[in-house]
Formats: sequence, structure tokens, C-alpha cells
Amino acid sequence: MTEADAGWSWFEIGARPTDDAVNLDLCRAFARCLAGQDGQRVMAHLERTILDRRLPPSASDAELRHLEGQRCAITGIVAMIERGKG
Repeated sequence: MTEADAGWSWFEIGARPTDDAVNLDLCRAFARCLAGQDGQRVMAHLERTILDRRLPPSASDAELRHLEGQRCAITGIVAMIERGKG
């Protein structure tokens, strides 16, 4: 990976937030809030409606950017939950 590419490494699937970037207490709070049956139901809904959503080739640039922003938010939450469990 070149130095220019390193700035985008956070964008890769499975990238985890660094210890400096996210407070462990906050990650644990996310994990606790979404650990129960209701939290799992909410996360399943978000996964189904955002992460699994596909746009047609005719989607506008704005639609693509909007969906990608939503996906980024959800994957960030998932990463925090995983970190908070550990």
C-alpha cells in the first residue's frame, strides 16, 4: 500500500476503528444497547434496509452517495459493537 492509499484504509470492509479514534467506553455502550432481542431486531432491520439494499444502474450520483453514507454509518456502528464486546 502506498502512502497515498493509506488515507483510505478506513474505508475498506472490515476496517476497525483505531484505539485513538473511538473511546472504548462508547463502544461498550453501543454493544450493551444493541445486545438484547430488541437491539438485534433493530440491527437486522438496518442490515436488511440499508446494507443489503441495491440501487439500479439508473440511480443518480446523489442516490448512490446517500446510500453509501448510510452504509458507512451502519458499518461504523457494527464495528463499535464488535469492539465493545471484546
